[in-house]
Amino acid sequence: MADAATPLRVRNGGSAPLRVLVLCGRSARHLHVANALCRAADVVGIVQESGSEFSWKKLRQRLRPDALARKVWRWLRDRRRYTGNPEAKFFFGDAPPRLDRPELVHEVPHINHPDVVALARRLQPDVIAVFGTSLIRGELLRAGRLGIVNLHGGLSPEYRGADCTFWALYNGEPEKVGCTLHWIDAGIDTGGLIAHVSPQVLPDDDELKLFWRAVQTSAEAYGELLRRLATGERFGQTQPHKGRLYQVKQRGLRHEQIVQRRLREGMLTRDSLHARIRWFTAPTGREVK
Repeated sequence: MADAATPLRVRNGGSAPLRVLVLCGRSARHLHVANALCRAADVVGIVQESGSEFSWKKLRQRLRPDALARKVWRWLRDRRRYTGNPEAKFFFGDAPPRLDRPELVHEVPHINHPDVVALARRLQPDVIAVFGTSLIRGELLRAGRLGIVNLHGGLSPEYRGADCTFWALYNGEPEKVGCTLHWIDAGIDTGGLIAHVSPQVLPDDDELKLFWRAVQTSAEAYGELLRRLATGERFGQTQPHKGRLYQVKQRGLRHEQIVQRRLREGMLTRDSLHARIRWFTAPTGREVK
């Protein structure tokens, strides 16, 4: 059974830090989390995708009329929402977004590139810590002495996949906005649960502010997890049901309008929601990954 939800707090372990290989994206939120992990563990490498590998199959998929229309619509929407780079200001204030350890960066065309597997073999990390990459497949799934941990931007299993903060608001469930730390398996956000992290919810929040605050709060929990793993604690419980997988293509203008109306009508003023975390410690000998 999961531990009771408690206010978020950071514990300091006395053990030697874990060797950690970080796989992350390039946005300000990804850099913020990577920096938090560097403070919590012995990070031996940071891998980022360049997305530069060409594929005719990928090009054909992107040029399909329905896919192209969705991509153009999302580009127009995000150009309006991200004008002035509000994400960078949220995580870094007036400073430019940057990694604290840029000398550790390894750039690859995609996260399942053979170079990443070779790097993991050479560095021999205790844990591979993931946030904001493509879906991990193949041989890389077997890397890491303790396994591979992912930070997912929704509360699994109810909110798996993409845009989970948005869908929680669409479903009228701001109390289910949050992130999940989980072990990575071959599925999409289906591995053993480690922690549910929920942010403080403020009356004037919107989707992006809620998501960013969830990530900010989860960065602390991610660091705490690495410190606790270093002391020998074990985490991982089977997800209780399949839940629901949300895909980028499901989100349309009608859904956007419904969320905006609910926010204007005061959906976030109904309850006072503070930051909280629920750890899923593993029963002795039954750690689930």
